[in-house]
Amino acid sequence: MPMMKIKDFDMFYEMHGEGKPLLLIHGLGSSSRDWELQISELSKYYRVITIDLHGHGKSSKLTTKYSIHDFAVDCALIIKELKFDSINILGISMGAAVGFDLAISYPDLINSLIAVNMGVKIPVKTFSEKFNHQKVELFIKIFGMKKLGKIFAPTLFPLPEQEELRNYASTRWGENDKKSYIIAKNSLKNWSVEEELHNITCLTLVIAADGDFTSVESKEDYVKKIPNGQITIIKNSHHAVPMEKPEEFNRIVLDFLKQI
Repeated sequence: MPMMKIKDFDMFYEMHGEGKPLLLIHGLGSSSRDWELQISELSKYYRVITIDLHGHGKSSKLTTKYSIHDFAVDCALIIKELKFDSINILGISMGAAVGFDLAISYPDLINSLIAVNMGVKIPVKTFSEKFNHQKVELFIKIFGMKKLGKIFAPTLFPLPEQEELRNYASTRWGENDKKSYIIAKNSLKNWSVEEELHNITCLTLVIAADGDFTSVESKEDYVKKIPNGQITIIKNSHHAVPMEKPEEFNRIVLDFLKQI
């Protein structure tokens, strides 16, 4: 099992295929396993690197407060340890937030960025925002990750014919370490790159599902602030679009990477 010591923890990673490097960064509560429908196709053309972020999958558990920038630093370290001078990034949800930070903090290291279903800020300032944030955390502490998975999976895959995907997502969510999940979730509290979008100089593609938790319109607005930004909308899809519509998703990714 390939592990790399990053700072004071072990990070799980795998590499597939040959060619220009492409790092896949999963979302909150996910892992490298959830890229299965991408790895087989993308690795035909690229050296695909998958990782489990700190606190996720097979990597070491989180024990103390962590930030999105901390996750980005971890990714930059593993890129350098693997001896890549520069790399393409594909991140979804929280993984896209990490991708934004990488593009801003390490511009010489990032060739291109594909950000899937992510806004550029998560404010937790108003009473309502704080209540909703604490409500989820309290629910996890009382009922655990398996119960959260059963509730969350239908929001990812709401269609009647998606029962198999719902069951998969529910099971996967239930496997998360409770403390690690809460710490990782809190890394997004009041996170924002809204004022730094002009510093993202690499070619950037935002992929937006029209049924995502955040609106297409909000993503169209922030893409205008990225100097080399563009957006593609996948219709009749939801937050976990790489699993929901893998063929269309993979085609969009490969078409974009041909520009690099």
